[in-house]
Amino acid sequence: MPEPAISVLMSVYNGEQFLAPAIESILVQSLTDFDFLILDDGSSDSSWSILQDYAGRDDRIRLIRRENKGLIVSLNELIAAATAPLLARMDCDDISMPDRFTRQVAFLEANPDYGVVGSQRVNIDEQGQELPMAGPDYALDHQQFLSNIGTESLLCHSSVMMRRDMVQAVGGYHAAFRHCEDFDLWLRLSNLTKLCSMPEKLVCYRHSADQVSKRHLTEQQIGTAVALAAYHERNAGRPDPTEALTALPPLDKLDALFGRQGMEKEVLAFVIPHLCYSKEAMQTDGLKMIGKLLQL
Repeated sequence: MPEPAISVLMSVYNGEQFLAPAIESILVQSLTDFDFLILDDGSSDSSWSILQDYAGRDDRIRLIRRENKGLIVSLNELIAAATAPLLARMDCDDISMPDRFTRQVAFLEANPDYGVVGSQRVNIDEQGQELPMAGPDYALDHQQFLSNIGTESLLCHSSVMMRRDMVQAVGGYHAAFRHCEDFDLWLRLSNLTKLCSMPEKLVCYRHSADQVSKRHLTEQQIGTAVALAAYHERNAGRPDPTEALTALPPLDKLDALFGRQGMEKEVLAFVIPHLCYSKEAMQTDGLKMIGKLLQL
């Protein structure tokens, strides 16, 4: 069979609630030249039967099923299985607009110096109703993307289309950066290619009570801070101390990891402001981390 233009990558873990509209939003894309790789990461709900039903109706869907190994392993497995030159990410609870692929492929064809393009997003709730959430738009060019590093959200992960060879060149997603694996990937890719988002809203991003960013906020923010520190090491011409890690060390080992004093303090100073508005985070790690920062 001829190589498709796009390989769509979706990892599913107990995603039955929103899985059908997510899949259907891909199958009705105006650009039809894609294969749809979906990995069931050990779901215990009805996700697998839903996936089998759709695969039986559309031969562009390719299914993988195995025991639970987590999102990062799943995404790297999907990248390895992909054959198309372009990779389109899709989360199992979001919705892509019908012309998403058409617009993103056109952008990448017109801008060969860009390796990654995302889009703006519509925020929706669990019922699919639009949420009145305000915030800065994602960067429309690479220079603005670089300016946003450390201050703004860089890309909407489920809106992204990427050149496969560039993702492979930087080693895919790194296991050490659980719950912020996309942020770390964008930073590593920015040392190789240009990244930006299109001005159109090409995805609906679903907010729910069970989101990773709520359940794992502390770990996510620590990983984000360490990924930023590693980015600055690379830009300074120094080796990336996180490159071979499969897990981040405890905070009190960061000075040794980066080979200089003050890294633990720097990471705590970044993380704590992000925890202060989370009741759950403050009831668990937040107050302890504030005390540690004051001590340092």
